[in-house]
Amino acid sequence: MSSPSRRLPHIDVLKALAAQIIVLHHLVSYGPIARAAHAALPQLAGAMHQYGRMAVQIFLVVGGYLSARGLSPRGQALQAAVPELLWRRYLRLVLPFLAALALTLGISGLIASSWPELVPTDISLGQLLAHALLLHDVLGYEALTVGAWYVAIDLQLFALLVGLLWLARRGWRHPSRLVVGPVLVAAGALASAWVFNRQPELDAYAPYFFASYGLGALVHWLGLWRHRRAGLLLLAVAFGAALMLDWRDRLALALATALWLSWAQNRHAEGQPLLPAAMASAFASAATPSYALFLLHFPVLLLGNAVLAHLPGATPEAGAVLLVGTWLLANGLALPFHRWVEAPAARFDPLAWLQTTPRPAMLR
Repeated sequence: MSSPSRRLPHIDVLKALAAQIIVLHHLVSYGPIARAAHAALPQLAGAMHQYGRMAVQIFLVVGGYLSARGLSPRGQALQAAVPELLWRRYLRLVLPFLAALALTLGISGLIASSWPELVPTDISLGQLLAHALLLHDVLGYEALTVGAWYVAIDLQLFALLVGLLWLARRGWRHPSRLVVGPVLVAAGALASAWVFNRQPELDAYAPYFFASYGLGALVHWLGLWRHRRAGLLLLAVAFGAALMLDWRDRLALALATALWLSWAQNRHAEGQPLLPAAMASAFASAATPSYALFLLHFPVLLLGNAVLAHLPGATPEAGAVLLVGTWLLANGLALPFHRWVEAPAARFDPLAWLQTTPRPAMLR
């Protein structure tokens, strides 16, 4: 985990809360545990089932914010090489994803007899390759685990942001290039909010989600501008008008998240603590393995449902207890998964390793 001085408490809060909401949403959506939860707590489980998936919008806003902060911290044109950026992002996403997918498929094989409705069957080599390339939705393959679509969209969104910042570097050679990148991103986000996000058939492609992702990026850049409030007002008016034209709950949540993030970012920049130190530390600990938890909770959910399916005469209360146990186990396992799988994946580059590996001497 990063040192406290380098943490962003406002980001930690959003990542930690969104990750937990998504896990709970899946717990009340699949299998015997979900049925027990709806029987024991119908209103709470129903609300989490219906609205919990919207927490993905929080991740999209946060993802755009962090990507803009890393790629163009001062609003300048892209500096790094595009192929290297995309390759490293791909590895950082896909290596933990494939590890979690392998675990999911292994557990699916173990529990196939007790819970067949969610266990994938007739898996083809093409389907596995499409998942490895994060192209399963684009190529029309059924996802082999929940959340696979998000991993693929994250890579697409990052690539789209990189492409817009690359255009800012290639097309303008004067001082205004410091704002060209953010302007292009704003145009892309507005095009998404007004056009692409209103077409559900495009939900396998980045332009559909770029409204939320672009909002996060723009919040970062507006925080550097002395007219931040005016910029936020214009942004809120433009997105509010898009919502008046065609209301979308998820886009409204993304806009609300972006506005809160801007407020929290400003407090952080002014040195005003967002949370007491103990709470900030707790959120930081929960936020660090959030991607690991996102990937790992489904195989744990499979195991929990298999256990409940084999309990004779299981009551809704027993199912609710097992739901809590499954949630705790997923959170507990996310920590070693982050340490031993996700963190090394962020540093691993097989191309660099191949370049530094000595070649064997040729036989004479």
